[in-house]
Amino acid sequence: MERQVASAGVETLAELLRGARSAVALTGAGVSVPSGIPDFRSPGTGLWENVDPMEVAHISVFERDPARFWRYYRPRLEKFGEVQANAAHVALAELERRGLLAGVITQNIDRLHRAAGSREVIEVHGSIDTSSCRSCGTSFELERVEALFDAAGVAICAECGGPVKPDVVLFGELLPEAAMARAQELAEAAELMLCVGSSLAVYPVAGLPEVTLERGGRLAIVTQGPTPYDELATVKLEGEVDAELGALLAALD
Repeated sequence: MERQVASAGVETLAELLRGARSAVALTGAGVSVPSGIPDFRSPGTGLWENVDPMEVAHISVFERDPARFWRYYRPRLEKFGEVQANAAHVALAELERRGLLAGVITQNIDRLHRAAGSREVIEVHGSIDTSSCRSCGTSFELERVEALFDAAGVAICAECGGPVKPDVVLFGELLPEAAMARAQELAEAAELMLCVGSSLAVYPVAGLPEVTLERGGRLAIVTQGPTPYDELATVKLEGEVDAELGALLAALD
């Protein structure tokens, strides 16, 4: 399938959105890079470049050595709490407001889609918005978590003294069943899936574009670097995600 590029690609994407009875966005780490959050694998900046995630962000590490887990995760929780939504997040929220997107399925935990105004946000990897006690289930908003750390640097429940874990999916954990069911439903119904800032390499979420394609829908990709779906996409844009989505809004206007 011939790939559309540059301004022609933006115009093609605008036409696809106008013509689709139902469209959904699928976003990954790249959509938050303009907000100052590194992605996972980019050379020189990726979160996993100098650390083995299985040694710091696996559920077994949290359970076996919570101090080690929190030494890695605590500063990231703080950073995520400080960042702001960028133009790409705002553009996706605007597309939903205009009735051109049914919602956003995101692999991100940074809650920036909601901050930008998106209403239907399916957070398949959870969110930093809250952390919960593994013993009694008490939930703590992000702004309250810092006060829970003890002298060893471990977050302890203020109610029962149990271990507190961010409500995000760590390595070794299953994705939330309800979120994945809703993501599957949106992918099946979509005549167009708009993939933004994702390498589409991490399953099971990376299988959602295939669901849309198998139901006769189309695929549009806005991300830098290759994905396994590039040859199946009707359009692939490889510029900065905030610039590309800004151009898309301009084209729709």
